[in-house]
Formats: sequence, structure tokens, C-alpha cells
Amino acid sequence: MKYIDKFYEYRWGVFNHFLYVIQNNPDLPNSRGICTSWDELVNEFDAEALAKQLKEIGAKYYVITVMQGTKYMIAPNSAFDKIAGTKPGEACSTRDLVMDISNALEKYGIDLFLYFTGDGPYKNEDIGRRFGFIEPRENGVTNDFVVRWASVLKEYSLRYGSKIKGWWIDGCYRDWFKYTDELLKLLYDACKAGNPDAIVALNGGLFDDLTMNYPDEDFVCGEFNELGFLPKERFVNGKAQAHILSPLGTQDCGIGASWGSFGLAYEPQYIADYVCALHNAGGVITFDIGVYRDGSFSKEQIDALRALR
Repeated sequence: MKYIDKFYEYRWGVFNHFLYVIQNNPDLPNSRGICTSWDELVNEFDAEALAKQLKEIGAKYYVITVMQGTKYMIAPNSAFDKIAGTKPGEACSTRDLVMDISNALEKYGIDLFLYFTGDGPYKNEDIGRRFGFIEPRENGVTNDFVVRWASVLKEYSLRYGSKIKGWWIDGCYRDWFKYTDELLKLLYDACKAGNPDAIVALNGGLFDDLTMNYPDEDFVCGEFNELGFLPKERFVNGKAQAHILSPLGTQDCGIGASWGSFGLAYEPQYIADYVCALHNAGGVITFDIGVYRDGSFSKEQIDALRALR
């Protein structure tokens, strides 16, 4: 069986935004009121407990952010440190949280996907400039930037190999960042370097319908701020698996809409009915839920997802 068919049979999975600006922000519940260094924060994450939670609710795959917008990465990366001029632990954590999560999930047969971006650490101006991309981002990416940034992605891809079953790459915008097929291919090839069978999606933004952003995408990113959309068929353009990524929470964590937050925007029965309808229409959904700094979830969101079993 091809992996894309297994992915479809999984029906749904869980996504976490694990970021310095969320889990290390004492004004947000995700941080439990604590602020530490990035390295200390990453070391607090309990990968074993995370895996047990996912097994309990019946999730078959899990997605976590490697980074988003800033210099803070959840695993070491020598390519990043070389280009950025940083030391281990300053930007890239000394702990390899990706490897620890992968090893914990493998015990339960749960697959691991990774979230990465196409705009790099643009929020840290000095480091962003070393990579070659800072605000105003509408000026667009350059080939030099994408080559440098893809080298960071490729290092992760090669390190983890077949442990990573899929990649969701954000910020691959054609209109805003001026990405082209040639530039997107650099990111796509980096994802495939470690595991040619890994499925890859390159996010082109929020749309009213599911769209492919790159001709060889295996599944579509399907970013929606709300639940409700149903695809017309399983494969977009006859090629890419229909997929939705949408938040369940209700709060504002400062990264847009209710991404990465706790609370429940929908009744559990509505969520269950939507998953069923989406699957019957040919789609898969990944639920973005809140996560605390130690890798645990809220009871309210856990109970809603457990009902999907």
C-alpha cells in the first residue's frame, strides 16, 4: 500500500505549535506562567507522555513545528549555526526533540510529520539577513536565500530519514514571497532527500478551495481557520490528497486566528460528524490543538478527540 493511502485511512491527526512565543510567553496558559531559555524549554518537553496521550485518543500521526518565523529550532542543526553564526543552544536546541518524539511515537505505531517554513528566521533581523530574507517580505525570496534555507531543511531530512513520513511547509507563497516552481523544488527536494516516500505539501496560503501550490505535491496544505469545507473529490487536480489543517481552539496566541490555543470552538458531535463527512468526501484532517510547555494537552480538547475513536 502506498503511504498516501495509509494517510487517507488515518482520517485525522494532531498538530502542535511548539514555539518560543507561545510556550515561553508567561501571558499565555501554554507556558504555565513560566519563561526560561529556549534550551530549557525544549528540555522540559515530555516526549513519552506526549506519545501516550496520542495513543490514548487514537491519533495515527502527529505534526510538530520545527520552527516558525524566529531563530528557535527544536533540534540541533549545524547548517543553521554555520550560516547564522550561532552556537548550539542559542537558536537550535541542544536536545534533539524531533528524534526523541519519533522514538516515543514508534512504540505506538504513530507516524511523525514535521512543520517547517519557507520564510526562515525573518523575525530575528540579524540572522534573517545572514540567510537573506527579512521584512518587508513582499520584496520576495531570492535563489540564494532558498538555497541556504533549504540546506537547513535538508540536514534535518537526511538525519531523520524514514522516521519522518510527511512535511508541511508553510510560507511558500507565490504572490507574496514570489516563490516559483524552481524555488519550491529546492524545498521539495530537501524534504525528499532523507525519505523519498515522505509526503510533502507546500503552503500557498488560505483559499476558499483546496489548491495545489506545486505540481509534485503529494497532499495539499489545506489551511482553513474554521471547520466546514468539504472537497469535491479525494485528489486535487487528480494528483494531491485532499487535506485540511484547522485549529480547534478559541484563544489568540498571537500567531493568527486561534492557532496553537486551548478551548473548543465546536461541539464534540460537530467535530465527529465533520471528520466522517470529510473522509467520505475523500479528505483527511489535521487538528491544531494547544500544547503546554511539557508536551501535555488540555482535557477539553483531549476528550473531544477521544470521542472520534
